[in-house]
Amino acid sequence: MERQAFVRPIAEVPWDELPGHHGGALSKLLVHPDRTGSRQIDYRISCYAPKAYVALHSHKLQEQVYHVLEGEGLIEIAGERRVVRRHDVIFLPPGVPHTLQNTGTENLVFIVATAPVTDEA
Repeated sequence: MERQAFVRPIAEVPWDELPGHHGGALSKLLVHPDRTGSRQIDYRISCYAPKAYVALHSHKLQEQVYHVLEGEGLIEIAGERRVVRRHDVIFLPPGVPHTLQNTGTENLVFIVATAPVTDEA
């Protein structure tokens, strides 16, 4: 895929329920290799309905940053649970098991930035 600079209205990007995501855990792949040809970053916005979650998992190579924009939920990182709310930032280095669930009464909306774009060596 040829890489080009762009400005795209977020409404043009479809919602996806990706593997391991359940109960209305949706993401819009805003900058992603499959959609934009990005090579260094995966940048998305996610919206989890109440009770939605991503299954416990870890990444071999990837680092992730979550930035909570709205709502609240419960994140588990390496067996430790913490409530996360608006403006909280979460950093996840490779190899750390984590899961996130919307335990609130409204949507949990957050940005996810991941690098590198693939978890394969």
